[in-house]
Amino acid sequence: MSAQTIASALPSRATATACGGLIAMAAAIGIGRFVYTPILPAMMAGLGLNTSAAGLIASANFLGYLLGALLAAWSRLPGSRRAWLLGSLATSGLTTTAMGLTHAMAAFLVLRLVGGAASAFVLVFASAIVLEHLSQASRLALSALHFAGVGVGIAVSAVLIAELLQAGEQWDALWWTSGLLSLAATVVVAALVRDGSEAPRRHPERTRARNPALLRLVIAYGLFGFGYVITATFLVMIVRTTPQIRSLEPVIWLTFGLAAAPSVAVWTQLAARFGLTTTFAIACVVEAIGVLASVAWPSAPGAILAAILVGGTFMGLTALGLVRARMLASGDPRRVLALMTGAFGLGQIVGPSYAGFVADRLGSFAVPSATAVAALLLAAVLVGTTRVGMSPD
Repeated sequence: MSAQTIASALPSRATATACGGLIAMAAAIGIGRFVYTPILPAMMAGLGLNTSAAGLIASANFLGYLLGALLAAWSRLPGSRRAWLLGSLATSGLTTTAMGLTHAMAAFLVLRLVGGAASAFVLVFASAIVLEHLSQASRLALSALHFAGVGVGIAVSAVLIAELLQAGEQWDALWWTSGLLSLAATVVVAALVRDGSEAPRRHPERTRARNPALLRLVIAYGLFGFGYVITATFLVMIVRTTPQIRSLEPVIWLTFGLAAAPSVAVWTQLAARFGLTTTFAIACVVEAIGVLASVAWPSAPGAILAAILVGGTFMGLTALGLVRARMLASGDPRRVLALMTGAFGLGQIVGPSYAGFVADRLGSFAVPSATAVAALLLAAVLVGTTRVGMSPD
């Protein structure tokens, strides 16, 4: 077999880089950020945590994500993007592992805070490196493979947690096994993702954020962060505490992840046809239906519909919102992306704590979920009533 034949059988550098991005996103976000959801019921049972405490731990992770995303946007960070990516991946794996080595509430809060910051760094630096490589290779269509990593990680963690629970493992083993898997992913990413050419450092031009359409988008993005996160955090617990659908617990989070994996590609194609604003509004309404189904239809079809609709929209909405913000911004987009991240992060921080507090007092997630539905519908109105289309007008 000739060297040329062997080379043609190997994946291209662009494909390898996109696969590396997929694995990074799967490890740091699909597992590091979202594995809390399938572990939560066992953790609450094993430690006697109430819903308020569970919501507080989730909010600590989202606060870390917010702080990490804002810091990662700082143009004067020393070192290479690849070094930050690999260091953040390792940190995510270590903090996930350490969650199974302590029983202290203060330690849980600190570990999830640091882990949230690490996952945000991975998102920012993996996306910067991967998208640059794909752009240079004229293979931007492979970006959908990169963003599919979140759903793949959720699906993998769902299978892992279900198997460990079936084997009789306790909550602590669920954490450190997930963490070790994330650490192993760091080695694979190091082999697949090479340093790209760093973008030239320059002082950012001031971004003007007084565009009314941009302001409405920022508010809508924060409402979306609040609207999706309650179901994304407590869906598995809702299933476990509902007797008629408790048997679905091993598969519901897997369904959520499988729906998320192709969602960015699907919603991006719809945006190319119908426009970003219309598509964002439609996705908000679809997600609201899923959130409502999680509490209003306590049956197997209702739970599965909730997993499909919420899992199949949250990453698509994330991508659509950021793309639209870049189009509406003037000057360096870093500032407006930080503003979007801030609004989204605040919504994520408030959501779990509010839902846990109310659920503890009322005995169900019906009221928090109804509030989330209202937030998503308001987000759809705010964005959908701006001018439709792909243009920044």
